[in-house]
Amino acid sequence: MSRIGNKPIAIPDGVKVSVADRAVAVTGPKGSLTWTHRPEIGVTVDDGARQVRVSRQDDEQSSRSLHGLTRTLIANMIEGCTTGFSKALELYGVGYGVQLKADEFVMACGRSHPVVLKVPPGVTVEVMVAQARGANEPARFRVSGADKQAVGEFAARLRRLRPPEPYKGKGVRYAGERIRRKVGKAFAGAGGG
Repeated sequence: MSRIGNKPIAIPDGVKVSVADRAVAVTGPKGSLTWTHRPEIGVTVDDGARQVRVSRQDDEQSSRSLHGLTRTLIANMIEGCTTGFSKALELYGVGYGVQLKADEFVMACGRSHPVVLKVPPGVTVEVMVAQARGANEPARFRVSGADKQAVGEFAARLRRLRPPEPYKGKGVRYAGERIRRKVGKAFAGAGGG
């Protein structure tokens, strides 16, 4: 018995949820999302009670595992269309910086050339501080959108371009992420032989 899968999903005001065939469509103030669920799972919308219910046809292992997953994905769609999702990132390093040009995100992160990435549709990038000022003041930017998967995937792609390194702490990290720092090489003292 799936406790998560059996929980009904409340539909907030201003959000419209519809199910046609196996396609779930959610429309809200932050945008609209569609997703097609697996045939082992049933999704029903109760307009009177303003809630969505997810059920499964049988107790097979695959159906049980998809039950809670489907409910969580639909709940994330509703939350994304209502409030949206965002990930704040920071870029540490002297001379490192970010820039937004139309639908392209440009990042200077210690390579021989600036890295240019196309911002996916449905995702927006906002730059708060464009240039890193040493180890104390990083470049700050935020990735946001209605689709939780698209926001997380683009943020992970940006982090993967220059992951934070443990010696100087340079690189892209999520806001609030703690990097375990390492001590560099110790040089031989005056009495070393």
